[in-house]
Amino acid sequence: MPDPITYLVGMDTRKVDALVAVGALAGIVAGTYGNLSWTGTFERQLDSWGLLLITVSSLSLAFRRTAPLTAGTVAAICGTIYYAAHYPGVFATAPVLAAVYTLAVQGRRKAAIWLSAGLAVAVYGLMALSAQDPAAGNWMGMLSGWLVAMVVVGEVVKNRRAYLRAVEQRAEEAERTREEAALRRAGEERLWIAQELHDSLTHSISVVNVQAAVAMELFDRHPERAREAVAAIRESGHEAMRELRATLGVLRQVGQEGTGLAELPGLVSRAEGAGLRVERAVTGTPYPLPPEVDRAAYRIAQEALTNVLRHAGAASVTLALEYDPTKVILRVENDGEVGPAEPGMGLIGMRERAVAVGGSLTAGPHESGGFAVRAELPVAS
Repeated sequence: MPDPITYLVGMDTRKVDALVAVGALAGIVAGTYGNLSWTGTFERQLDSWGLLLITVSSLSLAFRRTAPLTAGTVAAICGTIYYAAHYPGVFATAPVLAAVYTLAVQGRRKAAIWLSAGLAVAVYGLMALSAQDPAAGNWMGMLSGWLVAMVVVGEVVKNRRAYLRAVEQRAEEAERTREEAALRRAGEERLWIAQELHDSLTHSISVVNVQAAVAMELFDRHPERAREAVAAIRESGHEAMRELRATLGVLRQVGQEGTGLAELPGLVSRAEGAGLRVERAVTGTPYPLPPEVDRAAYRIAQEALTNVLRHAGAASVTLALEYDPTKVILRVENDGEVGPAEPGMGLIGMRERAVAVGGSLTAGPHESGGFAVRAELPVAS
Protein backbone atom coordinates (compact mmCIF):
# COMPACT_ATOMS: atom_id res chain seq x y z
CA MET A 1 0.00 0.00 0.00
CA PRO A 2 1.49 3.39 -0.99
CA ASP A 3 2.53 5.89 1.66
CA PRO A 4 -0.30 8.44 2.22
CA ILE A 5 2.04 11.44 2.06
CA THR A 6 3.65 10.23 -1.17
CA TYR A 7 0.18 9.60 -2.60
CA LEU A 8 -0.94 13.16 -1.75
CA VAL A 9 2.23 14.70 -3.17
CA GLY A 10 1.68 12.91 -6.45
CA MET A 11 -1.92 14.14 -6.77
CA ASP A 12 -3.16 17.27 -8.49
CA THR A 13 -3.14 20.31 -6.20
CA ARG A 14 -6.89 20.90 -6.66
CA LYS A 15 -7.67 17.36 -5.53
CA VAL A 16 -5.39 17.81 -2.53
CA ASP A 17 -7.10 21.09 -1.59
CA ALA A 18 -10.53 19.44 -1.95
CA LEU A 19 -9.46 16.66 0.42
CA VAL A 20 -8.11 19.24 2.87
CA ALA A 21 -11.43 21.12 2.73
CA VAL A 22 -13.42 17.95 3.47
CA GLY A 23 -11.02 17.04 6.28
CA ALA A 24 -11.31 20.53 7.76
CA LEU A 25 -15.12 20.29 7.67
CA ALA A 26 -15.08 16.95 9.47
CA GLY A 27 -12.61 18.21 12.08
CA ILE A 28 -14.49 21.47 12.78
CA VAL A 29 -17.85 19.71 13.14
CA ALA A 30 -16.32 17.04 15.40
CA GLY A 31 -14.53 19.63 17.54
CA THR A 32 -17.66 21.76 17.86
CA TYR A 33 -19.95 18.90 18.86
CA GLY A 34 -17.26 17.62 21.21
CA ASN A 35 -17.24 20.95 23.08
CA LEU A 36 -13.48 21.30 22.60
CA SER A 37 -13.81 25.11 22.73
CA TRP A 38 -16.33 27.74 23.69
CA THR A 39 -17.04 31.41 23.05
CA GLY A 40 -18.83 32.50 26.21
CA THR A 41 -21.91 31.93 28.32
CA PHE A 42 -24.40 32.93 25.61
CA GLU A 43 -23.69 30.01 23.28
CA ARG A 44 -26.68 28.51 21.51
CA GLN A 45 -27.17 25.03 20.17
CA LEU A 46 -25.64 24.28 16.77
CA ASP A 47 -28.46 23.99 14.21
CA SER A 48 -28.69 23.57 10.45
CA TRP A 49 -27.84 27.24 9.79
CA GLY A 50 -24.73 27.00 11.93
CA LEU A 51 -23.73 23.82 10.11
CA LEU A 52 -24.25 25.60 6.79
CA LEU A 53 -21.91 28.42 7.86
CA ILE A 54 -19.26 25.92 8.98
CA THR A 55 -19.66 23.97 5.73
CA VAL A 56 -19.26 27.02 3.49
CA SER A 57 -16.27 28.26 5.54
CA SER A 58 -14.55 24.86 5.42
CA LEU A 59 -15.20 24.12 1.76
CA SER A 60 -13.70 27.49 0.81
CA LEU A 61 -10.34 25.81 1.48
CA ALA A 62 -10.77 23.98 -1.83
CA PHE A 63 -9.80 27.30 -3.47
CA ARG A 64 -7.09 28.36 -1.02
CA ARG A 65 -4.28 28.13 -3.62
CA THR A 66 -6.14 29.29 -6.73
CA ALA A 67 -8.01 32.17 -5.04
CA PRO A 68 -6.77 32.48 -1.44
CA LEU A 69 -8.03 36.03 -0.84
CA THR A 70 -11.55 35.20 -2.06
CA ALA A 71 -11.61 31.96 -0.09
CA GLY A 72 -10.37 33.73 3.05
CA THR A 73 -12.92 36.52 2.67
CA VAL A 74 -15.78 34.01 2.36
CA ALA A 75 -14.54 32.11 5.41
CA ALA A 76 -14.15 35.35 7.41
CA ILE A 77 -17.71 36.45 6.58
CA CYS A 78 -19.11 33.06 7.53
CA GLY A 79 -17.09 33.06 10.75
CA THR A 80 -18.24 36.55 11.70
CA ILE A 81 -21.91 35.63 11.15
CA TYR A 82 -21.34 32.40 13.08
CA TYR A 83 -20.02 34.27 16.14
CA ALA A 84 -22.65 37.00 15.85
CA ALA A 85 -25.34 34.32 16.07
CA HIS A 86 -23.65 32.91 19.21
CA TYR A 87 -23.04 29.47 17.78
CA PRO A 88 -20.61 27.40 19.90
CA GLY A 89 -16.87 26.88 19.43
CA VAL A 90 -14.09 28.92 17.84
CA PHE A 91 -13.22 26.56 14.98
CA ALA A 92 -15.31 28.38 12.38
CA THR A 93 -12.43 30.81 11.71
CA ALA A 94 -9.81 28.06 11.19
CA PRO A 95 -10.18 28.23 7.36
CA VAL A 96 -9.33 31.94 7.53
CA LEU A 97 -6.04 31.09 9.23
CA ALA A 98 -5.24 28.69 6.38
CA ALA A 99 -6.04 31.38 3.80
CA VAL A 100 -3.82 33.93 5.62
CA TYR A 101 -0.97 31.41 5.66
CA THR A 102 -1.39 30.68 1.94
CA LEU A 103 -1.35 34.38 1.05
CA ALA A 104 1.86 34.87 3.05
CA VAL A 105 3.52 31.85 1.37
CA GLN A 106 2.60 33.21 -2.06
CA GLY A 107 4.30 36.51 -1.22
CA ARG A 108 1.05 38.48 -0.90
CA ARG A 109 1.92 39.88 2.51
CA LYS A 110 -0.34 42.94 2.32
CA ALA A 111 -3.37 40.84 1.40
CA ALA A 112 -2.63 38.48 4.32
CA ILE A 113 -2.37 41.40 6.75
CA TRP A 114 -5.58 43.04 5.45
CA LEU A 115 -7.51 39.74 5.72
CA SER A 116 -6.19 39.20 9.26
CA ALA A 117 -7.05 42.77 10.27
CA GLY A 118 -10.56 42.50 8.78
CA LEU A 119 -11.37 39.32 10.71
CA ALA A 120 -9.85 40.65 13.94
CA VAL A 121 -11.79 43.94 13.74
CA ALA A 122 -15.07 42.09 13.07
CA VAL A 123 -14.63 39.55 15.88
CA TYR A 124 -13.36 42.01 18.47
CA GLY A 125 -16.11 44.44 17.46
CA LEU A 126 -18.68 41.75 18.29
CA MET A 127 -16.95 41.16 21.61
CA ALA A 128 -16.96 44.89 22.37
CA LEU A 129 -20.70 45.15 21.61
CA SER A 130 -21.51 42.09 23.69
CA ALA A 131 -23.67 42.61 26.79
CA GLN A 132 -21.04 40.95 28.97
CA ASP A 133 -17.27 41.03 28.97
CA PRO A 134 -15.59 37.89 27.65
CA ALA A 135 -15.26 35.27 30.32
CA ALA A 136 -11.87 33.93 31.39
CA GLY A 137 -10.80 31.11 29.14
CA ASN A 138 -12.66 32.48 26.12
CA TRP A 139 -10.55 31.35 23.19
CA MET A 140 -11.59 34.29 21.05
CA GLY A 141 -8.97 36.41 22.84
CA MET A 142 -6.23 34.29 21.21
CA LEU A 143 -7.42 35.03 17.66
CA SER A 144 -5.01 37.91 17.01
CA GLY A 145 -2.07 35.77 18.13
CA TRP A 146 -3.03 33.01 15.73
CA LEU A 147 -3.45 35.45 12.85
CA VAL A 148 -0.02 36.98 13.48
CA ALA A 149 1.49 33.50 13.79
CA MET A 150 0.05 32.48 10.39
CA VAL A 151 1.55 35.55 8.71
CA VAL A 152 4.96 34.92 10.30
CA VAL A 153 4.97 31.18 9.53
CA GLY A 154 3.91 31.90 5.95
CA GLU A 155 6.78 34.37 5.52
CA VAL A 156 9.26 31.88 6.96
CA VAL A 157 8.05 29.10 4.65
CA LYS A 158 8.15 31.45 1.64
CA ASN A 159 11.73 32.49 2.39
CA ARG A 160 12.71 28.87 2.95
CA ARG A 161 11.27 27.81 -0.38
CA ALA A 162 12.97 30.72 -2.13
CA TYR A 163 16.28 29.68 -0.54
CA LEU A 164 15.83 26.07 -1.66
CA ARG A 165 14.96 27.20 -5.18
CA ALA A 166 18.08 29.37 -5.26
CA VAL A 167 20.19 26.44 -4.05
CA GLU A 168 18.68 24.19 -6.73
CA GLN A 169 19.29 26.80 -9.41
CA ARG A 170 22.90 27.22 -8.31
CA ALA A 171 23.34 23.45 -8.33
CA GLU A 172 21.83 23.21 -11.83
CA GLU A 173 24.01 26.09 -13.02
CA ALA A 174 27.09 24.45 -11.50
CA GLU A 175 26.20 21.16 -13.21
CA ARG A 176 25.65 22.97 -16.49
CA THR A 177 28.99 24.74 -16.08
CA ARG A 178 30.75 21.45 -15.36
CA GLU A 179 29.20 19.87 -18.45
CA GLU A 180 30.21 22.85 -20.60
CA ALA A 181 33.74 22.76 -19.18
CA ALA A 182 33.96 19.02 -19.87
CA LEU A 183 32.79 19.53 -23.45
CA ARG A 184 35.28 22.39 -23.89
CA ARG A 185 38.13 20.26 -22.53
CA ALA A 186 37.12 17.40 -24.80
CA GLY A 187 37.13 19.76 -27.78
CA GLU A 188 40.54 21.13 -26.83
CA GLU A 189 41.89 17.60 -26.45
CA ARG A 190 40.53 16.59 -29.87
CA LEU A 191 42.12 19.70 -31.41
CA TRP A 192 45.43 18.91 -29.71
CA ILE A 193 45.35 15.33 -30.97
CA ALA A 194 44.56 16.51 -34.49
CA GLN A 195 47.42 19.02 -34.42
CA GLU A 196 49.91 16.45 -33.09
CA LEU A 197 48.98 13.84 -35.67
CA HIS A 198 48.91 16.40 -38.48
CA ASP A 199 52.32 17.84 -37.65
CA SER A 200 54.11 14.53 -37.05
CA LEU A 201 52.54 12.30 -39.67
CA THR A 202 52.30 14.89 -42.44
CA HIS A 203 56.04 15.54 -42.25
CA SER A 204 56.93 11.86 -42.27
CA ILE A 205 54.52 11.07 -45.10
CA SER A 206 55.86 13.98 -47.16
CA VAL A 207 59.42 12.68 -46.75
CA VAL A 208 58.27 9.17 -47.67
CA ASN A 209 56.56 10.46 -50.82
CA VAL A 210 59.63 12.38 -51.92
CA GLN A 211 61.99 9.48 -51.23
CA ALA A 212 59.66 7.01 -52.93
CA ALA A 213 59.64 9.17 -56.06
CA VAL A 214 63.45 9.35 -55.96
CA ALA A 215 63.73 5.56 -55.48
CA MET A 216 61.46 4.84 -58.42
CA GLU A 217 63.41 7.26 -60.60
CA LEU A 218 66.81 5.77 -59.70
CA PHE A 219 65.86 2.14 -59.28
CA ASP A 220 67.17 1.01 -62.69
CA ARG A 221 69.99 3.51 -63.28
CA HIS A 222 71.47 3.93 -59.81
CA PRO A 223 70.43 1.06 -57.54
CA GLU A 224 72.73 2.19 -54.72
CA ARG A 225 71.13 5.62 -54.54
CA ALA A 226 67.69 4.03 -54.79
CA ARG A 227 68.66 1.82 -51.84
CA GLU A 228 69.58 4.95 -49.86
CA ALA A 229 66.16 6.45 -50.64
CA VAL A 230 64.46 3.25 -49.46
CA ALA A 231 66.53 3.37 -46.26
CA ALA A 232 65.39 6.97 -45.76
CA ILE A 233 61.79 5.82 -46.22
CA ARG A 234 62.34 3.17 -43.57
CA GLU A 235 63.84 5.75 -41.20
CA SER A 236 60.92 8.10 -41.78
CA GLY A 237 58.50 5.27 -41.03
CA HIS A 238 60.31 4.53 -37.77
CA GLU A 239 60.21 8.21 -36.85
CA ALA A 240 56.48 8.41 -37.62
CA MET A 241 55.84 5.38 -35.41
CA ARG A 242 57.94 6.86 -32.61
CA GLU A 243 56.05 10.14 -32.68
CA LEU A 244 52.73 8.34 -32.86
CA ARG A 245 53.65 6.25 -29.83
CA ALA A 246 54.75 9.40 -27.99
CA THR A 247 51.42 11.08 -28.74
CA LEU A 248 49.44 8.04 -27.63
CA GLY A 249 51.63 7.81 -24.55
CA VAL A 250 50.67 11.34 -23.55
CA LEU A 251 47.00 10.46 -24.08
CA ARG A 252 47.42 7.43 -21.84
CA GLN A 253 49.30 9.61 -19.32
CA VAL A 254 52.39 7.46 -19.66
CA GLY A 255 55.52 9.36 -18.70
CA GLN A 256 57.24 9.37 -22.09
CA GLU A 257 59.60 12.06 -23.18
CA GLY A 258 58.00 14.85 -25.16
CA THR A 259 59.15 16.21 -28.51
CA GLY A 260 61.36 19.32 -28.47
CA LEU A 261 64.19 21.21 -30.12
CA ALA A 262 66.64 18.55 -28.95
CA GLU A 263 65.31 16.43 -31.83
CA LEU A 264 65.86 19.19 -34.39
CA PRO A 265 69.05 17.62 -35.85
CA GLY A 266 67.13 14.45 -36.72
CA LEU A 267 64.39 16.51 -38.32
CA VAL A 268 66.93 18.43 -40.40
CA SER A 269 68.66 15.20 -41.39
CA ARG A 270 65.41 13.70 -42.70
CA ALA A 271 64.62 16.90 -44.60
CA GLU A 272 68.07 16.85 -46.18
CA GLY A 273 67.57 13.22 -47.08
CA ALA A 274 64.41 14.24 -48.93
CA GLY A 275 66.41 16.70 -51.09
CA LEU A 276 66.35 19.97 -49.12
CA ARG A 277 69.52 21.93 -48.43
CA VAL A 278 69.15 23.10 -44.85
CA GLU A 279 71.41 25.63 -43.17
CA ARG A 280 71.09 25.87 -39.40
CA ALA A 281 72.00 28.97 -37.41
CA VAL A 282 71.83 29.52 -33.65
CA THR A 283 72.16 32.96 -32.10
CA GLY A 284 72.55 33.52 -28.37
CA THR A 285 73.24 31.01 -25.64
CA PRO A 286 70.81 28.07 -25.73
CA TYR A 287 68.98 27.35 -22.48
CA PRO A 288 66.27 24.90 -21.42
CA LEU A 289 62.82 25.99 -22.58
CA PRO A 290 59.49 25.28 -20.89
CA PRO A 291 58.11 21.98 -22.26
CA GLU A 292 55.15 23.62 -24.00
CA VAL A 293 57.39 26.24 -25.69
CA ASP A 294 59.99 23.61 -26.61
CA ARG A 295 57.33 21.40 -28.20
CA ALA A 296 55.66 24.31 -30.03
CA ALA A 297 58.99 25.46 -31.52
CA TYR A 298 59.79 21.97 -32.76
CA ARG A 299 56.34 21.45 -34.27
CA ILE A 300 56.45 24.82 -36.03
CA ALA A 301 59.87 24.02 -37.50
CA GLN A 302 58.61 20.57 -38.54
CA GLU A 303 55.52 21.95 -40.27
CA ALA A 304 57.53 24.71 -41.98
CA LEU A 305 59.96 22.15 -43.44
CA THR A 306 57.03 19.94 -44.47
CA ASN A 307 55.49 22.87 -46.35
CA VAL A 308 58.79 23.48 -48.17
CA LEU A 309 58.90 19.82 -49.24
CA ARG A 310 55.31 19.89 -50.47
CA HIS A 311 55.17 23.28 -52.16
CA ALA A 312 58.69 24.61 -52.88
CA GLY A 313 60.51 21.58 -54.26
CA ALA A 314 64.25 21.08 -53.71
CA ALA A 315 64.86 24.51 -52.23
CA SER A 316 67.52 25.87 -49.91
CA VAL A 317 66.25 26.44 -46.39
CA THR A 318 67.60 28.55 -43.57
CA LEU A 319 66.51 27.43 -40.11
CA ALA A 320 67.54 30.01 -37.53
CA LEU A 321 67.07 30.00 -33.75
CA GLU A 322 67.63 33.12 -31.66
CA TYR A 323 67.71 32.76 -27.89
CA ASP A 324 66.67 35.99 -26.20
CA PRO A 325 66.37 36.28 -22.38
CA THR A 326 62.60 36.72 -22.68
CA LYS A 327 61.76 34.82 -25.85
CA VAL A 328 62.99 32.43 -28.49
CA ILE A 329 62.69 33.42 -32.15
CA LEU A 330 62.40 30.77 -34.83
CA ARG A 331 62.83 31.58 -38.54
CA VAL A 332 62.39 29.14 -41.43
CA GLU A 333 63.09 30.74 -44.81
CA ASN A 334 63.46 29.15 -48.25
CA ASP A 335 64.37 30.41 -51.69
CA GLY A 336 61.95 28.24 -53.64
CA GLU A 337 59.05 29.42 -55.69
CA VAL A 338 55.87 30.20 -53.78
CA GLY A 339 53.31 27.59 -54.78
CA PRO A 340 49.77 28.38 -55.88
CA ALA A 341 48.21 26.52 -52.95
CA GLU A 342 45.95 28.50 -50.64
CA PRO A 343 46.87 28.74 -46.94
CA GLY A 344 45.77 25.50 -45.35
CA MET A 345 45.60 23.82 -41.96
CA GLY A 346 49.38 23.75 -41.66
CA LEU A 347 49.72 27.53 -41.37
CA ILE A 348 46.65 27.69 -39.13
CA GLY A 349 48.10 24.99 -36.89
CA MET A 350 51.47 26.76 -36.61
CA ARG A 351 49.77 30.02 -35.69
CA GLU A 352 47.57 28.28 -33.10
CA ARG A 353 50.60 26.65 -31.50
CA ALA A 354 52.38 30.00 -31.22
CA VAL A 355 49.33 31.76 -29.78
CA ALA A 356 48.72 28.89 -27.33
CA VAL A 357 52.03 29.67 -25.56
CA GLY A 358 51.47 33.43 -25.67
CA GLY A 359 53.51 34.10 -28.80
CA SER A 360 52.91 35.12 -32.40
CA LEU A 361 53.63 33.83 -35.88
CA THR A 362 53.89 35.46 -39.28
CA ALA A 363 54.13 33.61 -42.57
CA GLY A 364 54.24 34.81 -46.15
CA PRO A 365 56.40 35.46 -49.21
CA HIS A 366 59.90 36.75 -48.45
CA GLU A 367 61.11 40.09 -49.85
CA SER A 368 64.00 38.41 -51.68
CA GLY A 369 61.86 35.54 -52.93
CA GLY A 370 60.74 32.29 -51.47
CA PHE A 371 58.68 31.92 -48.32
CA ALA A 372 59.40 32.81 -44.71
CA VAL A 373 57.95 31.73 -41.36
CA ARG A 374 58.81 33.66 -38.22
CA ALA A 375 57.62 32.67 -34.74
CA GLU A 376 58.24 34.54 -31.50
CA LEU A 377 57.63 32.40 -28.43
CA PRO A 378 57.89 34.08 -25.00
CA VAL A 379 59.80 32.37 -22.21
CA ALA A 380 58.90 32.94 -18.55
CA SER A 381 61.60 34.66 -16.57
